Amino acid sequence: MNDTGREPLRIGVLGAARITELSLVGPARTTGHRLVAVVARDRSRAAAFADEHDVERVVDSYADLLADPEVEVVYNPLANGLHGPWNLAALAAGKHVLSEKPSASNAEEAAEVRDATVKSGSVFMEAFHYLFHPVSRRLHEIVESGELGELRRVETLVAIPAPGDSDPRWSLSLAGGALMDLGCYGLHAVRMLAPWAGGAPRLVSARAGQRAGAPGVEEWLDADLEFPGGATASARCHMAYGDLEMSCRVIGSRGEVLAPNFVLPHLDDRLVVRTPDGERTERLGTRSSYTYQLEALAAHIRRDSPLPLDADDALATMRLIDESYRAAGFEPRPRTTLTG
Repeated sequence: MNDTGREPLRIGVLGAARITELSLVGPARTTGHRLVAVVARDRSRAAAFADEHDVERVVDSYADLLADPEVEVVYNPLANGLHGPWNLAALAAGKHVLSEKPSASNAEEAAEVRDATVKSGSVFMEAFHYLFHPVSRRLHEIVESGELGELRRVETLVAIPAPGDSDPRWSLSLAGGALMDLGCYGLHAVRMLAPWAGGAPRLVSARAGQRAGAPGVEEWLDADLEFPGGATASARCHMAYGDLEMSCRVIGSRGEVLAPNFVLPHLDDRLVVRTPDGERTERLGTRSSYTYQLEALAAHIRRDSPLPLDADDALATMRLIDESYRAAGFEPRPRTTLTG
């Protein structure tokens, strides 16, 4: 029994992705939820994953996992281009879905996921785990309190050293690119400040640079946005950066707050607040944001507790991603068609 006081979630995992140990295995172990099945294209890889992470069983195919009556939640950590097709398939099978971001390859496909969610009556959540951590919650509290004055500017940078050339994140056909893998966090964080900025931000302009040897795939992208209340924002991402940086700075008329690593706050849980009254550092705890996320999903499914992320939110982010691509001279990612 987990800490919600209700029956544990019964989760099936699509693929044996590296991120799953951090994003799901650890949180499930901490909170008492069950990993009942895993599937991968290579059964031996799935079997090794199951042995290492105490998944209850291996199934033979993705279709078998979706048809499994014991699986109630499907976790989708596949390559970006496979998010949309398998999210749609899982929803059609009547499963709840926790999908790694982005929810689809483009806004058209994200709209289909939204419509499928409505039709199925299932829960769909895009895994913007950062939003559930006390770092982001406290940042929003500080903005709402008025301590910083009127919101003037938001700056996000999400950047990592370059993955290898064969990494699927550089693949156009698998919906790769810096914006899809990293910049979606920055755009989402900007969007989440809408309640204190007069409404949702609109894209003003964007610039990007193509990855050498990867036609149509951007290595970096900078987006400029503006809120109805007059505040401006920049969302920068870079997938061949010198170091890992995932910062969010919110500037008001009386001060500013900086989250040095809002995406992975278990690595740096600080908020640095600067106002005319001085500077202070708040530490919000290094418990995994993925653990908070799984708890929130379980509370919503079991108790109908409010959940700030849904298929409509995923669609709004995807529309902004597509707009950013077009403004920067790139095409939105093509959708991936499943074969076989």
